[in-house]
Amino acid sequence: MKLESIPSPDRAPLTDSVLYEGDALQVLPHLPSGSVQCVVTSPPYWGLRDYGIEGQIGLEKSLHQFINRLVAIFADVKRVLRNDGVLWLNIGDGYTSGNRGYRAPDRKNPARAMSVRPDTPEGLKPKDLLGIPWRLALALQEDGWYLRSDIVWHKPNAMPESVKDRPSRSHEYLFMLAKSERYFYDHQAAREPAANGSSRNLRSVWSIHTQATDHAHYAVFPPALIEPCILSSSREQDFILDPFFGSGTVGLVCQKLNRRFVGIELNPEYADLAVKRLETLMHKVVRLKAA
Repeated sequence: MKLESIPSPDRAPLTDSVLYEGDALQVLPHLPSGSVQCVVTSPPYWGLRDYGIEGQIGLEKSLHQFINRLVAIFADVKRVLRNDGVLWLNIGDGYTSGNRGYRAPDRKNPARAMSVRPDTPEGLKPKDLLGIPWRLALALQEDGWYLRSDIVWHKPNAMPESVKDRPSRSHEYLFMLAKSERYFYDHQAAREPAANGSSRNLRSVWSIHTQATDHAHYAVFPPALIEPCILSSSREQDFILDPFFGSGTVGLVCQKLNRRFVGIELNPEYADLAVKRLETLMHKVVRLKAA
């Protein structure tokens, strides 16, 4: 495992898998234009977690600021993406806080407790579903992305909720967006099983279990959610970008599928965890610290 720390990386051709530690808005300008074939990522959700790191996404004072910040990040992601590239974006939803500055723990999900929460967005009411996934998807569409598919990620083992006035949520959205009208998509590479024992084209509802982890980063991408995205939207040795790398699951899947990755992670603890998870499978990972 090779680790490097340099204060401000110059824009240079990508030659190997790399992990940048820093803010995506600061790191992305250093990546070459048209250098990655596919993006698979899951940004922090708004108002649901406090990661305790300065500059984190997800605790903006308003939902409008959160959406605008992500649109700005994905505008530079679009520059880095090849003209025939595809973005797969997983984003979760939430409910208004009712202007409570905290969130109480759920007896079935203690980790949901927070000591700070954004206020209820203007125009919404207490207990309203925020509708964040579609707000973001439509904002990206307005910013020039081609919105090609909305995938419902059904979670058969979804976390229980102690609610008695609505159904318990057991799904999230995964959006497929393209940079151009025509793009690379190999529908044969990621077919799903059919009832008669054969295979069929991917449908728009994917039933995939969430995956527990022994590590500190509890919002882990299940590899089964990532694999169809990478298989259908890239070739072997292509570069796959995840600007919210977390504990590095996209990198692990890239290793398995013979792709190279570009990861960006703001939180040093998660960057360290990603390196530890990847070093057992890779001979070399370069970590660059952006200023």
